[in-house]
Amino acid sequence: MIWWVIAAICAFFVKGLCGFANTLVFTTILSFGNNNINISPVELILGYPSNAILAFKERRSIKWSVCIPLAILVIVGSIPGVLFLKNSDTTIIKIIFGLVIICIGIEMVLREMQAKKMKQSKVVLGIIGFLAGLLCGLYGIGALLGAYMNRVTDDSHSFKANICVVFLVENSFRVIMYSVLGIITFQTIKQVIVLIPLMLLGLALGMLSSKILDEKWVKKIVTIMLIISGLALVINSVV
Repeated sequence: MIWWVIAAICAFFVKGLCGFANTLVFTTILSFGNNNINISPVELILGYPSNAILAFKERRSIKWSVCIPLAILVIVGSIPGVLFLKNSDTTIIKIIFGLVIICIGIEMVLREMQAKKMKQSKVVLGIIGFLAGLLCGLYGIGALLGAYMNRVTDDSHSFKANICVVFLVENSFRVIMYSVLGIITFQTIKQVIVLIPLMLLGLALGMLSSKILDEKWVKKIVTIMLIISGLALVINSVV
């Protein structure tokens, strides 16, 4: 249980600080000893109120023209992702998850190196939205959305507001899907109840720290840690 406590505090500290990457941190910490089908529903329910809190706090920066198309594409992608989570081999899931972490980490590094944000085409938006939905349905990962949202928003307030609105829509859909498929269980609810205070603590610390720390510096640290964790997870699953 200690690793669940550590995962909750660390993951939602990052959520409060950056607006995303909580799922990557949470699942990376727990994947070495737990299956994704047991991790994802707990993180999903824990993350729901955190998205609502951040979206409400930054509500003046919401751009509906950005949120709505992405939210629709994410839902479409979530359907095959959820079904794969329910019916696939857990070893394969862990290997894929590790590779996904590495790819997302590299993509985030490359985006940070760009001098200016690039305007994205509707085709790129569609591809990113669908793949993000697939990853959300399978692992709850929203970092691919973060990579895109970083390009189309002007500051951290706008980034957090819009990505959290998309997460709220996706979370609502996935809660229904997980419930229908029996992925959310009574044990899931019990774990969430225990971890909610820790989630709120981590989120509050992250939100307070965002006013003091350099977000870009923190994102780089998180990205490097995720890439290393992804490599370790793949190697551990193969060996």
